[in-house]
Amino acid sequence: MLMEADLPEDIEALRAFALEQVRILTAERAAAAELALAKGEADAEIERLQSIIDAFMRHRFGARSEQLDPDQLQLGLEDVETALGQARAAREAASPQSRSDRPRKSNRGSLPAHLERIEQVVDVEEVDGIRACPCCGGALHQIGEDVAERLDVVPTTFRVLVTRRPRYGCRSCESAVVQAPAPARIVEGGIPTEALIAQVLVAKYADHLPLYRQAQIYARQGIQLDRSTLADWVGRAAWYLRPLRDHILERLRRSERLFADETTAPVLDPGRGRTKTGQLWAYARDDRPWGGNDPPMVAYVYAADRKSERAEAHLGDFAGILQVDGYSGYAALAKRRQQVQLAFCWSHVRRKFYELADKSPVATEVLRRIALLYAIEDEVRGSSAEQRRALRVERAHVVVDDLRLYLDARLRQVSAKSKLAEAIRYALNRWAGLTVFLEDGRVELDSNTVERSIRPLALNRKNALFAGSDEGGDNWAVIATLIENCKITGINPHAWMTDTLTKLANGHQANSVSELMPWIAVA
Repeated sequence: MLMEADLPEDIEALRAFALEQVRILTAERAAAAELALAKGEADAEIERLQSIIDAFMRHRFGARSEQLDPDQLQLGLEDVETALGQARAAREAASPQSRSDRPRKSNRGSLPAHLERIEQVVDVEEVDGIRACPCCGGALHQIGEDVAERLDVVPTTFRVLVTRRPRYGCRSCESAVVQAPAPARIVEGGIPTEALIAQVLVAKYADHLPLYRQAQIYARQGIQLDRSTLADWVGRAAWYLRPLRDHILERLRRSERLFADETTAPVLDPGRGRTKTGQLWAYARDDRPWGGNDPPMVAYVYAADRKSERAEAHLGDFAGILQVDGYSGYAALAKRRQQVQLAFCWSHVRRKFYELADKSPVATEVLRRIALLYAIEDEVRGSSAEQRRALRVERAHVVVDDLRLYLDARLRQVSAKSKLAEAIRYALNRWAGLTVFLEDGRVELDSNTVERSIRPLALNRKNALFAGSDEGGDNWAVIATLIENCKITGINPHAWMTDTLTKLANGHQANSVSELMPWIAVA
């Protein structure tokens, strides 16, 4: 605060002093106005970007969710949220006090207790061995402290494991040489540990990093590894891991209910100089929605085509309920094998009508009724199979019966060649399979369980573009099976893969692969 004693006594000096104060005040006001403008612009930009994010989220969870690929949606959200972070930084620079004005709505992340804590102390500087008060110079004493935690990272660190095996000779007989056997390896005579091979597998099949990109990452740290070398490691690991995939598939065959789906797998066809279209078939089981005791699992199998005979060969002597989409090959399978009953997917029915909802009141009404079924399913999820069936009979049965009557009536009123008629026939032709869930509380309303398991394959396909051969497609199926089972079981795939490869390299018995399953690790 300016005191009277601070004012000069000379008139000219006083005038000059006053002008200087006016200049300072004007500059401060201009700076404040500039900051206010910058803050206002930042606030407006934040509001605009937040509205875009809100629109994305409405699109994701709203009525039009099926018009945008989920992966593309995530990419779009990443870009917008990055811009939002930039706008927040601009606002905080313009108005530092705003940092604490508003709490963040976003998840800032959590810091697990198991992470190593490295403490650093930021303290007041000492002068002549004491911490002095800036006001009076008196000695300070601690009255508390503020503690903040931030997440740090140490970039991937490579190391070299040096194995020494001393040799011993006998002074008595002189002919004997004793040495401990060399540790077994997945790649005999090669340089990778099982942990490194596991890292390559997880990066490729869980994080969708093609091998050539991994080679580039290693090269940045001075590790020169050819893509072909990494591919050799993957192939050797796949050979060891194949019995585990086959065991999972055999376990699935003994189930009473399965989900099945398939997706394309482009495969290089060198003879024609282009790719051909193979298929990755997925078979899954998940009894958690009704409290079943069997662990969830999924198995992938590669095949050169989409013929129904493929699924028949994969399923072996499976007898039970097979929940699938509308692919006609499954109907042919069930016709040939009476022990297989098909349950169809209401989500696929919904998609047929969703495409027409903007132009057809009939499609809108069908979607409304299907939404009632999903609302009932939300209530019964987690209940026992008996409870699920009872509530479905009480509430869902009448919705399904009324919907059937509604579809029959509308089909007679619309053009037989229209898209609406096509959607109605799609549902009616599969009605017996669509109503299986009413009879069995263990059956789901849709096949989303296996579709979620298919998604990682699609992501890997986008990044890798194609498999190099049919054998490569089969290796893809083997390793992806084990990675996905780790994920649905809730364990770290790298830790499991490292441990499993080590055991396999050391001669784990092929007839006891059940002991290596991911769900055993959490039992």
